[in-house]
Amino acid sequence: MSNEGVNTKRRRFLTLATGVVGAGGAAAAAVPFLASMAPSERAKALGAPVSVNVENLKPGQMVTTSWRGKPVWVVSRTPEMLDTLDKVADELRDPNSEQPQQPAYAQNETRAIKPEKLVIIGVCTHLGCAPKYRPEKAPADLGSDWLGGFFCPCHGSKFDLAGRVYQGVPAPLNLPVPPHRYVSENEILVGEDSKESA
Repeated sequence: MSNEGVNTKRRRFLTLATGVVGAGGAAAAAVPFLASMAPSERAKALGAPVSVNVENLKPGQMVTTSWRGKPVWVVSRTPEMLDTLDKVADELRDPNSEQPQQPAYAQNETRAIKPEKLVIIGVCTHLGCAPKYRPEKAPADLGSDWLGGFFCPCHGSKFDLAGRVYQGVPAPLNLPVPPHRYVSENEILVGEDSKESA
């Protein structure tokens, strides 16, 4: 067969056009694949910060919200409650919050930005049960030395009013403090640190 009648310009054009169309098709096929790897709107919403209004939270009361599928408690602590924190330090496993269960700005005796407001994740660090808020002092079922805090009825773990775990109980760590910041005097944003707090 002779190559005399072959138009090389036309052949190059067809080869180039085929390559461009093929590359465009590959790119078009990759877009939905790459988009499927991005988190869904529902997943984004589950991890999004949540706002908690504490304007009507009276001293001694607790309010519950949900962040990332976990209960988050905000407790308004009275001066008497805060006074108990130093008294139980010798009975705690991690009284100085040395384990990384809280942001740096909550690594203090009160485990809070503002001492009177505790923001904590309400999941026991033993097996993930939900401890009960037991702020009253010395109920019969918790012993005469109980000064208030959180009690996990599943396996008997006890935490003080800062969420610090007692010695000799199954829970190995303090209750976690989530990242949070104050948007205003009465509004806390859970799930987001502030630059000033960090």
